[in-house]
Amino acid sequence: MQLSDREPSTAVKPVMWEELEQLIATGQSPERIEAYLAALPVGETARVLSRLTDDDRVRLINVLPADEAAGVIGELPRPQAVELLERLAAATAATLMHLLPSDVRADLLGEVRTETAEAILDAMHPEIASSARAMACYAPDTAGGLMITEYLAYPATATVTDVMDDLRAHADRYRNYSSQYAYVVDRERRLVGVLRLRDLLLARRTQPVDELMIRNPLAVRADAPLNELEAFFDERPFFAVPALDETGRLLGVVSRDAVKQAGSDRNVDDYRKAQGIIREELRSMPVLLRARRRLAWLSINIGLNVIAASVIAVYQDTLASVIALAVFLPIISDMSGCSGNQAVAVTMRELTLGVLRPAEVMYVLGKEMLVGIVNGLALGALIAGVAWLWKGNVYLGLVVGAALALNTMVAVCFGGTIPLVLKRLRFDPALASGPVLTTVTDMCGFFLVLSFASMALEKLTGVA
Repeated sequence: MQLSDREPSTAVKPVMWEELEQLIATGQSPERIEAYLAALPVGETARVLSRLTDDDRVRLINVLPADEAAGVIGELPRPQAVELLERLAAATAATLMHLLPSDVRADLLGEVRTETAEAILDAMHPEIASSARAMACYAPDTAGGLMITEYLAYPATATVTDVMDDLRAHADRYRNYSSQYAYVVDRERRLVGVLRLRDLLLARRTQPVDELMIRNPLAVRADAPLNELEAFFDERPFFAVPALDETGRLLGVVSRDAVKQAGSDRNVDDYRKAQGIIREELRSMPVLLRARRRLAWLSINIGLNVIAASVIAVYQDTLASVIALAVFLPIISDMSGCSGNQAVAVTMRELTLGVLRPAEVMYVLGKEMLVGIVNGLALGALIAGVAWLWKGNVYLGLVVGAALALNTMVAVCFGGTIPLVLKRLRFDPALASGPVLTTVTDMCGFFLVLSFASMALEKLTGVA
């Protein structure tokens, strides 16, 4: 769809959001704004909406029809969607919540402030609000947190005619359901079977659905963790799986796509935390807010780095006598850090998969020690050879080689066990493992190089 006063263009304009701002500021009709959004190139809607100011997003929501406004909420990055809900009237937000998928609705209500969530829930239809409250009881990375409650379910006593009549009567509502199956339940809504919709088309109209259904279908508990769901879909070609409570009652349906997206989000979240971004950040957020969040992390790292650097200060006379050591200090620190981070990554993955428990510190320590010895000796020999060839002093090679070998062993042992210790202490291992490991490997690396050099100082004198 294209506006009459807008020239068609296949190129992505760099100021699309400014055009939208003009339409909002000049009070254009909802139809014109709607048409503008519909004419945006594929993939540009989220970018344009995210560049609007908070006030403009509120005005946009208030001017658009409810279904279009709900689409805007769905397109926005999660932090901006949450901020927008905080600024809307509870009645307006409740109307939008009714139009969003149940899993998105639960996620958004779980992230807004408690008082805002309660106000929105109070303004929602009681049945939908009750469902949203029930979903909020489950962690976001469980089947209950990922499931949708929009699914087809029929009693075991229904016939094919009953099901077909219901599908026709509620076609507008069911059109947005992303299910290829209907679920058969008993009077207590316990799952008793799965009905393939294609079987309905080929069945006699008077045939009971319990004769067509697949009995004893596979299902997951609503409290099943993400790693269990990933394993379920890895082993089976299903598009979705029903989620049940402890009594076998059908609560919702978890799709393969939702599990895949949750796994991707978890990996991104872990990476972001490892880089010191504690909470999700977008560049459209206020500068002072972004700076404050980053500084909270960076200021801690300054302290940790000062502690590591203090080792150099203690041995500054040795370093001044053998200045060539300065070349190898960052190499030993960096290589050991890389080895330690590999061990951190393996431990984090095993914790995620549920194959490792925080109490298994000694098991991990034994496994990583073996790897550390092998890799430490190999890396130590390499750096020793480089130092020897460079300066022609075998003792320099022995000092830096022994330091790297030992520091690699220390790094992998600490890297493998630090996440477990942090987990037991109720700290986030994805957030804290990196800085702790870096401080340990830097301090150990500097100490080993400079202490070994001090013991062999006579043999190293004259090495520039």
